[in-house]
Amino acid sequence: MLETIEEKCQKNGVKLTDQRRIIARVISESKKTYGESDHPDVDELYIRVSKIDSKISIATVYRTVKLFEEAGILTKHDFKSGKARYELNDDHNHLIDIKTGEIIEFVDEEIEELQKKIADKYGYKLVDHKLELYGIKKK
Repeated sequence: MLETIEEKCQKNGVKLTDQRRIIARVISESKKTYGESDHPDVDELYIRVSKIDSKISIATVYRTVKLFEEAGILTKHDFKSGKARYELNDDHNHLIDIKTGEIIEFVDEEIEELQKKIADKYGYKLVDHKLELYGIKKK
């Protein structure tokens, strides 16, 4: 990750209380600790955060995640799983295996360029995008 959530909060003027700092750290470290395709939901974040500070309520986790999302720091995904999942807002795409739920993150310069060309073709400057591909692993 290029920028941590704490750095993005500072840059975006989001005040970090001690509890918010713990939640930010848990989200930032999710990939390192739990694997490349880890996109935790609020319940999973709460479990992880509680191991560090049992005084943090699930309501605090919900409010903090919502605050980070509204500030553009986190991105919310559903990946057709029925639960909102969160990750640091950075520029990558997802390929989701609909059988196993595995999520592969990728960046493809051709796709990035094509998105810009499409926006330009219709008279727009691209400011954001989200690409989720769903598939089944070939045998």
